Amino acid sequence: MKERERVRQRLIADPGVVATIVAAVREQVPAYAALDDGRLHEVRAIAAWALDRLLHLWVTDGALTPADVRRFRGIAAARAADGRPMQAVLRAYRIAATVMTDEVAATTPPPGAADAFALARMALTTLDTLSEEMATAYTATSEDLTADRDRALRLLLDDLIAGRHASVGALTDRAARLGRQLPDPYCLLVAEPAEGDGTGVTQEAAAGLLAAFDGPGGDPTPPATVRGSRLVLLLPAEAGRVAPRALDERGLRGCAISGESLDRIAVAYRLAADALDAAPAHAHHPGRVLTDGDAQVLALLGGRPATTPEQIGRLILGPLVQPGRRHLMEALTTYLDTGSANAAARRLGLHPQSLRYRLRRIGDLTTRDPRDPWQRLTLDIARTIAH
Repeated sequence: MKERERVRQRLIADPGVVATIVAAVREQVPAYAALDDGRLHEVRAIAAWALDRLLHLWVTDGALTPADVRRFRGIAAARAADGRPMQAVLRAYRIAATVMTDEVAATTPPPGAADAFALARMALTTLDTLSEEMATAYTATSEDLTADRDRALRLLLDDLIAGRHASVGALTDRAARLGRQLPDPYCLLVAEPAEGDGTGVTQEAAAGLLAAFDGPGGDPTPPATVRGSRLVLLLPAEAGRVAPRALDERGLRGCAISGESLDRIAVAYRLAADALDAAPAHAHHPGRVLTDGDAQVLALLGGRPATTPEQIGRLILGPLVQPGRRHLMEALTTYLDTGSANAAARRLGLHPQSLRYRLRRIGDLTTRDPRDPWQRLTLDIARTIAH
């Protein structure tokens, strides 16, 4: 026993052992390869605890305690909630046990035959027990999530906007178990009362908004959750086109982000929430929602640029930057410089009606009216920083 304790103390004191375990798991299990730093910190903590417990069982010829089993079951339930496949989780533990055995064998002097057999027996017995307990907990949690689909969808969206997910594949699998397919491309819509008094979206308004985005058969209702006083919906990208009217009819305003990938929904949510926090009152109009371009401009004005000037230019100006529409870009630039359609027309040698037609065409192409103060500001910022 003293020899086993010597080996245990040596391995526990060496942070490289846990690092080796985590590296091996990430290399051999795809579901772990894509984990972000927050999740990797959790994996390291679990690996360190499991290493300590397994080596202690080896030293004492012991077995998993009820407290150990409860912890492993809790880990399995958490993996079911975040969508990490159970097969991947159990494989990670098998790989960790293999690395631990290799590290024990590499100590000097190596353990004797009796200690080595005891280590192998402990590892096999423990893996068998935790596999059964974790699989049971995982299945129970999965069934609970599936049974309460609305709650499960809300939890899924909560995890998405908080960045608590392992990979797009894990998200897709989790949604599939709920009979859903995550929209890709998507529109993340964050809505709040138009008055902005902090009272929050009423249940009636929320129900009406959800109904407005139902599919042809009245189902499926989009995933939705509440953050503070705001309602958050994950919609197909095309549904974003009806969002302005749906919000306006219910006394709501909002921000719709559609330019981020599925694995960056947390970024999309932060952009939308920050935009609603920072947008001046005149940025909101009935029948219009703030978009990616508005959110990026507001982030820039707040000193928190979230993308490049070129990207902001593309978001705001859109097709105006194409060579064939150079005359429209020239009309916009001159209008912004002079401040009036008549003055811009004189400078360009155009009839005022021709200039006004070009401004309407600019509005059609960019969905931004150059005559509106807020939209004119976004257009001015975009044309300034994009060149």
